[in-house]
Amino acid sequence: MSTVSKVVLGLSIVLSVCTVVGVHVKQEWDRQRLHEGVLRDLERVERKKENLRALEEQIQLTRVLLEERNRQQAETTQTHNP
Repeated sequence: MSTVSKVVLGLSIVLSVCTVVGVHVKQEWDRQRLHEGVLRDLERVERKKENLRALEEQIQLTRVLLEERNRQQAETTQTHNP
């Protein structure tokens, strides 16, 4: 086997090994990103639930406040207009 053919064979092997390793590293990176995406989605869903709970609480507090204000206005009008 000539020297040139040995060098070409060696380079081919090195490039093949680098390609295989690169593909495996990329697959692992993609797998990790997909997993992180799932975790982000779960966090987003939990934040949305918390926001909905806070919104419901604010709606209830607004109702109570409006009822209290209406009651106070009714009492004020009754005391001023006997």
